[in-house]
Amino acid sequence: MHKTCSEARLLIEDIKKLGEVQNVELAVCPPYTALREASLALGNSGIKLGAQNMHHEDSGAFTGEISPSMLKELNVYYVILGHSERRHIFGEGDEFINKKVHKALETGLCPILCVGETLDEREEGMTEEVVSRQTARGLEGVADEVVGGIVIAYEPVWAIGTGKSATAEEANRVIGYIRKVVEQLAKGQGSRIRILYGGSVKPDNAAELLQQPEIDGALIGGASLKAGDFIAIARKAI
Repeated sequence: MHKTCSEARLLIEDIKKLGEVQNVELAVCPPYTALREASLALGNSGIKLGAQNMHHEDSGAFTGEISPSMLKELNVYYVILGHSERRHIFGEGDEFINKKVHKALETGLCPILCVGETLDEREEGMTEEVVSRQTARGLEGVADEVVGGIVIAYEPVWAIGTGKSATAEEANRVIGYIRKVVEQLAKGQGSRIRILYGGSVKPDNAAELLQQPEIDGALIGGASLKAGDFIAIARKAI
């Protein structure tokens, strides 16, 4: 919940001024209220637009929600689903998130499905159990050939907004495990699917994380609020 419409536009303009990052796909995911302004500001820059969430119905008595068709009209390409804050603050469960994944795909949006364990779950040795369950339930019923086009973001809850980050080796290990889970669910799609790491990614740790063989990119939180930091992280992916 950052940036008004005007602030989002200025941030995007600053990102564009810093120049294109070759061979790296960039996307920004502002609040709903700033999506139209962001869409106009992005223009033909090549930077994709994403939303932070959506409902799984096209319309109806769901006060305060937003539908996939509303997002599509604003040129939204990605939609983040199952973010840890949606799960742990707003009580969204795997079945509810799975409905959104299906609706996003049906509408032509690309889901970014977030999975990750809490600190208690990590300390109890449940990391693999949690990410396996969230991945399997989030993708339940999705056709095998479609799975590889989805994006998964591994975001350990204990590392989000805390300044703590999983070591590059640990993040790589867990993402490699998630990739194996995807392969078991949809044969041939484990190597195709893109899996990002999210959790206190900053310019000073981005290179080590993004150079890991299993990590395909980053879901950036606080550091994305500064154009210089955002682009610095993107350039570490080259």
